[in-house]
Amino acid sequence: MKGAVFGVPIPGDDSLPRKDDPLTFRQRLRFSDRTTPVHSMLSRLTTCLLAAGLALTALAGPLAAEERPAKELFGAKRLPAKMAASPYGSYAKGCIAGAVAIPTDGPAWQAMRLSRNRRWGHPDMIALIEQFSQDAQKLGWPGLLLGDISQPRGGPMLSGHASHQVGLDADIWFTPMPDRRLSAEEREKLPFTSMLDKSKFLTVDSRRWTSTHARLVMKAASYPQVERVFVNPAIKKKLCETWQGDRALLGKVRPIYGHDEHFHIRIKCPEGAVGCKPQARVPAGDGCDQSLAWWFTKEPWAKPTPKKDAKPVKPWYVKMSDLPKACGTVLASASPASEQEVTYRGNGGVSSTALAFSGGGESPAASIESVIAADTTLPAIVPIPIPRPFQ
Repeated sequence: MKGAVFGVPIPGDDSLPRKDDPLTFRQRLRFSDRTTPVHSMLSRLTTCLLAAGLALTALAGPLAAEERPAKELFGAKRLPAKMAASPYGSYAKGCIAGAVAIPTDGPAWQAMRLSRNRRWGHPDMIALIEQFSQDAQKLGWPGLLLGDISQPRGGPMLSGHASHQVGLDADIWFTPMPDRRLSAEEREKLPFTSMLDKSKFLTVDSRRWTSTHARLVMKAASYPQVERVFVNPAIKKKLCETWQGDRALLGKVRPIYGHDEHFHIRIKCPEGAVGCKPQARVPAGDGCDQSLAWWFTKEPWAKPTPKKDAKPVKPWYVKMSDLPKACGTVLASASPASEQEVTYRGNGGVSSTALAFSGGGESPAASIESVIAADTTLPAIVPIPIPRPFQ
């Protein structure tokens, strides 16, 4: 023997057949089995490596999907999960099963930006919008222009919102519905109208803002299932100064960045939705206090001071592993046969309540101007903005 490879002996020349040796078929088989252990081992090793490579290739698909931003996976779904209606997770980190679509047109609404495919929501949300549109007309509002609700299966969106992920949020334009049906192109291109005077700091434009706008926002806040209505701080301030109806409803109206062209309705987790993570309750009171005054200081608008020698922060995206486990099932679930099959048909049975409004003057409580000017310490609960991941 000449040596060994990986502990396997290498046969010497004396064990090899000579060219002139006649070998039968059986002899060749015996010779092959007896004299080529190295080749056999290398063959087995190659087979193992090949199998390992195939296994890694098989794993690459799921791993690649896991690392892909969740917004790409949810944004690619054109229809909802064919499951019982249920939200999973929180408003800004979740998904929804069994969402339904609101029709593009109704007696008192028109859906906008149809190309986004964000007319989907929990049936409770869609029913509320329908009821709200009818009640709005009773206030003298022509009809609602609907902005984003949610994607077919919720989840992070390809653009825009951090919330709207569980089908319990809806945007309503401050622009009233026109007296004609808008074309698809108009719904894509019609510009928003800001309610702010951009020549001044956080000031409502009195040429655009009307008492009907105020009644509309407060009507949205009046429904028991509505937990919050988000508006620009300037609009909240205006309501604090002028609203003379139920002041307790003002507590639901929450100041937030933006939201000067539309307002944002958020409803509570539906009853029995055990997978839905509720938001903390709105603090007691009308919200016309130091928590609002904070928005009129420099702090909310100041750019962060860059740290010396700070390395650039690498953007991170919400992935499937960041969402509730149920969202994986929602994402993989079968779709209904068509959108028509899951388009909402019904009548939301939400009661209507009359609200009072005064178009001007000071509120019965202290003027918000005096609160802003007061030299007092900020309360413990202040809506400090926090960094959000790229959606």
